[in-house]
Amino acid sequence: WRGRQGAPYSTLVPSDEVTITYRHGLPVVTLMLPTRSERCQFTVKPVVTTVGAFLQDVQREDKGIERAEVFAADGSKVSHATLMEVLLMNDFTLVINNTVYSVSPPVRDKLSSEHATEMEDVKSLVHRLFVALHLEDHQIRKERELLQKLDHLKEELLPLEQMKARIMDSADAKTSRLLWVGLALMSTQGGALAWLTWWVYSWDIMEPVTYFITYGSAMAFYAYFVLTKQDYIYPHAKDRQFLHYFYRKSKKQHFNVERYNKLKDDLAEVEESLRRLRQPLHLRLPIQEISDKD
Repeated sequence: WRGRQGAPYSTLVPSDEVTITYRHGLPVVTLMLPTRSERCQFTVKPVVTTVGAFLQDVQREDKGIERAEVFAADGSKVSHATLMEVLLMNDFTLVINNTVYSVSPPVRDKLSSEHATEMEDVKSLVHRLFVALHLEDHQIRKERELLQKLDHLKEELLPLEQMKARIMDSADAKTSRLLWVGLALMSTQGGALAWLTWWVYSWDIMEPVTYFITYGSAMAFYAYFVLTKQDYIYPHAKDRQFLHYFYRKSKKQHFNVERYNKLKDDLAEVEESLRRLRQPLHLRLPIQEISDKD
């Protein structure tokens, strides 16, 4: 028998030197350790253990093993990533140092459909339990990371929030003063027109004056629409003036509005992540299921 590079191995051992039996549903590989000259059993978990892991177990058991490889029946080498479950389906050759073992795994009886279904249910239950236990650990670690990030964002936002509050108070005060000034001017205009109409001139003279004042006001409102692309509605005009004072004051005090908005968005994102993370922990439901119900 020849290896991959065509060099013959020195010893070809009979197939009974390596035996495979099933115990409690798991395959047990029994082979002779070359250095220790004693038989050793290796219990394999076929759906988890790979060929590479099995060969490492053999080499750890006998430190004198320098080479351990597995070849298929056609002479091609079996990858270390191959599961033992796949390897045990067909005959194969085990090479330890310069000794070749021909291995013929026993043919297992096919499980009944009912037993196979039960086994699949058990596997599914074990998988779900494994995921649930590790998912909880992952969620705890993720929650700790989010809480640390939340504290960091709040520390950065605290001085900005204080500065923003002072700027907003100043802008609100200026906007309120402007509104009162507007009311005072309109009251003064009304009083002046009444005085000119009843005490100085007559209505015949003042009527054209009031007409042009009204027309001028309409032109001013139209100009406001042309410049802002919005109708002159008192609440909107007040908010616009408030923002004008706010940004002008922010520029003077070097308040970075863009950075503040970015921190607020990050804070909202972290809080939402915490809410989504804590809700399934409380209800014992997956995150995606909670999202679907919302």
